Order: sequence, then C-alpha cells, then structure tokens
Amino acid sequence: MKDHFTTFKVTVKNAIAWVTFDYPPVNIQGLPMLADLNTLAQRLETNREIKVVVFQSAHPEIFVAHADTDFLKEMSATAVPRDEVKLLDLQATLERISKLPQATIAKIEGFARGGGHEFALACDMRFAARGKAKFMQMEVGMGILPCGGGASRMARQTGLGKALEIILGAQDFDADQAEAYGTVNKALEPEEIGAYVEALAQRIALWPAESINACKQAVYASIDKPIAAALKEEAYWLYQATSQTPALKRFQWADDNGAQFDLNNQRAWPELVVGVQEIN
Repeated sequence: MKDHFTTFKVTVKNAIAWVTFDYPPVNIQGLPMLADLNTLAQRLETNREIKVVVFQSAHPEIFVAHADTDFLKEMSATAVPRDEVKLLDLQATLERISKLPQATIAKIEGFARGGGHEFALACDMRFAARGKAKFMQMEVGMGILPCGGGASRMARQTGLGKALEIILGAQDFDADQAEAYGTVNKALEPEEIGAYVEALAQRIALWPAESINACKQAVYASIDKPIAAALKEEAYWLYQATSQTPALKRFQWADDNGAQFDLNNQRAWPELVVGVQEIN
C-alpha cells in the first residue's frame, strides 16, 4: 500500500495488511479518517493478494475515538421524510469496510466509544484486551442515536435486549462484559492479544482469497435474509468459489488417495487443511 494516509499507517506482510491508527491526539473519527478509510477500501476491494486486514492502534489508550462533533453538528435540525433519507458518510464508509472481500479483524487495546465502537462492529471479528479496552455508545445522552451502524449492527451481535441495554444505558463496559454481550469474539490478557490475533490472521491468510470472500458473503446473508434466501446465497457463493479456487482438484486428490477414509486424517483436520494448500 503506497498511498499516503493521514490517520493510519499500513504495512503488508504475508498477505496480511496491518492498519495502525495513528492520528494524534486521540484518533478522532472525523472526515480525514473517513477519507482514508474510503481510499483504503478502494485499494482492497480489487486486491486478491491481501487476504486479511487487522486494524489496531498506536495510541496506548485509544483504539478509535468517537465521531468528530465538527461534522456531527452540521447535521440537519429538520426531520427528513423517510423516502428522502440517504446514508450518512459514516454509515456508507463503515458499510464499505464491512463488505471488503478480505477478513477484517479489530484488535482493540483501548477506548472504542461511539463511532469507534461502530467501526469495530463493522469488522468481521473483534478481540479486546482486558484492562485496556473500553466500549460505550453515548449517543442517546447527546440527543441522537448510534448512527454509524451501531443501532443496526448491535442487535445482530447481541440480540435486542442487550443491544438496548448498551445503547440506552450509555455506560462504559470492559472486555469481559463485551465478550458476555457478544460484541467481541474474545477477551484476552494484554500480553496475549497480539500473538492470538497474529496467529489467527496468519492461518486465515493461508486460504484462497476467493473462498474467504465467499464464506463472508454467505455468513452475512444468513443474518440479512430469510433462511430460504440465505441457503440460495450459500449455493451461489459455493459455485463462485469452486469456479475460482483449486477446490475441485483438492476434492479429487482426497478421492483418489482415499484420504477422507483415513482415520488419522479425521483426527488431524487442523493440520490437513493447511497441507492441502499445496494442491493448486
């Protein structure tokens, strides 16, 4: 990634892009960050060499702060009719991040409140450091609602009651509480989170880019569509994957060698799925 970004730095290694927010003094989520994220998304949307994107922060206390009030205060003070409503810039940007073909991981080791929390929710997976990560949706107290996907994505993660507790309570909650709510995948000790996220990212980066994207699309369809439509999406993305990956060669190898009937293989699937990447 050779683009010059104002609010974060990007390094790429072994098919993983490490995006490190570094926008003093507090990683505020303003128009410069949204512009950077849109540029990053534009580069990633057609990139099949990068398979995983990890978002982290250089700030010792903050992952991504809330949305900048400088652009929030410019919102309309007049109610807009439902048929005239358009997506806000923050909503559109975070939806674009959510739809990236790569697997996206938020490594949260500081405050992620308001729009910062909504950014994390737009990622595929979230991991939080105990004693460091803090989450909050404070919008109700300001007279609005979470409007970067927080009201929409929260319930998909937690269920209705917990989502409303978080949104209407407007209180900080920590990594362990986030794990209990379901807003993060896992709470980890500060000294463990780096190695855990890196190992997961490296493992995901072994797989074909097209099958990573197909898995993402099918899983997201399962929460956005009725089950019958979601199953059709599964079938659709299956054929997208088999047409673009070595899947059929790998199935043929398993059949020719009787590999699937070998009890030792059944016991060793975590290693077998890595070894089969050599078949292309």
